[in-house]
Amino acid sequence: MSTSPAAEVRGSDDPEYANNLRRATLASSVGSALEYYDFALYGLASALIFGQLFFPALGTGAGIAAGFATYAVGFFARPFGGIFFGVLGDKLGRKWVLMATIGLMGGASTLIGVLPTGEQIGIWAPILLVFLRVLQGLGAGAEQAGATTLMAEYAPVRRRGFFSALPFVGIMVGTVLASVVFYLLGLVDQQIVHDWLWRVPFLASILLIAVSVFIRYRLAESPTFVQLEKQEQEQHSPLKEVFTNSFGSVLRGIGLRMAENGGSALYQTLAISFITVYVGVESWVGPLAIAIGATLGVIILPLAGALSDRFGRMPVYRAGVIIQLVLAIPAWWLMSQGNVSVIIPVLALTYTLSINVMLGAQCATLPELFGNRHRYVGVAVSREFSAVLAGGIAPLIGASLLTATTGSWIPLAGYVLLLGAITLWATFITPETRGRDLTLHGDALSDTAAQIAERPLATAGRA
Repeated sequence: MSTSPAAEVRGSDDPEYANNLRRATLASSVGSALEYYDFALYGLASALIFGQLFFPALGTGAGIAAGFATYAVGFFARPFGGIFFGVLGDKLGRKWVLMATIGLMGGASTLIGVLPTGEQIGIWAPILLVFLRVLQGLGAGAEQAGATTLMAEYAPVRRRGFFSALPFVGIMVGTVLASVVFYLLGLVDQQIVHDWLWRVPFLASILLIAVSVFIRYRLAESPTFVQLEKQEQEQHSPLKEVFTNSFGSVLRGIGLRMAENGGSALYQTLAISFITVYVGVESWVGPLAIAIGATLGVIILPLAGALSDRFGRMPVYRAGVIIQLVLAIPAWWLMSQGNVSVIIPVLALTYTLSINVMLGAQCATLPELFGNRHRYVGVAVSREFSAVLAGGIAPLIGASLLTATTGSWIPLAGYVLLLGAITLWATFITPETRGRDLTLHGDALSDTAAQIAERPLATAGRA
């Protein structure tokens, strides 16, 4: 398998290509930062305050569960957004779709900051919250898939794992921002927080929207999509092709995401609720631990991506899953003991080591699994259906388990082990995709033995 002609003429010594690569990295990173700022912010708010603000009549435990239910609604909306915008991305291009998704997602988050509470308008408060959460989910459903696809298509072949991981550093930045915000809110009089201060972090989303739209407006279209347009080979029914010819790739993508996305949701939201409500530590402890873990993720994510360029996607991915499996039981037990000086490093390290090693390898893997004519929607379907099955319902199931067991950590550890086992199995049935030519129309599952044997030659194109 040889490299595409476009790949052969663009190299690190091409100023135009280098400038577009920088813009693509920045555009994807800022969008990822906004998406995960919004989602981490909403998750933390669900764990700590939304139950009291929007479901005051339900009591503490049921209010938290109801807050997590609205959190899950956003994940249920994501596949629909991923499919709708993913199809448009494969038909019309990546750039303009990414501008639309960032506006929808960020606009919904900003409006959450002006919502009346349950005490002010009763049942209409949670109804409006769910509506905005759905809009947020629709935009987010295609945002990360688009950023992943765009970056993989821009990246130099030999360093695709590293460059594809860079936009996901924005995930860590967004998570840090949201965690720091709630850490600071935990230091303020909680009556002030519940009265009005909780609104400020959501209103601040509008600043990230403005920056993201400005950067993406100046971005050139993905080079592989441009090549498709020149050859008039855009896929007119990308969704149909994904479900008829790429269903095996979709299932593998979902399997790979179960431990990463589910584990991320459990540690970023449910663990914080667990240690705050059931263990009894102060509300600032969890957000601080996640902020530390996300800061470490800024280093671990691109490092894992670079390691996947050297050793392959699946070996690195498998290492992340094994870390998660090994840490699950001791981590939840240690958090249940209530020692703050232990909880902070345990939660931070468990979150960042397991999740970010998997995510670093995943960034290039998902785009490489799919053919060029349906890559955007293929990645979106894989990411967002797994987001429902793993990340969306994980905190809700976990909260139900906590209620049923009066705060026991054992079912939570078992849940993490189950998700890890699914993903570990997926790493053994997913083909190695490192160095794959992204101009090919077929999926990685359809590669012949000869193409796989020649794959290292594909790294000779762009430096």
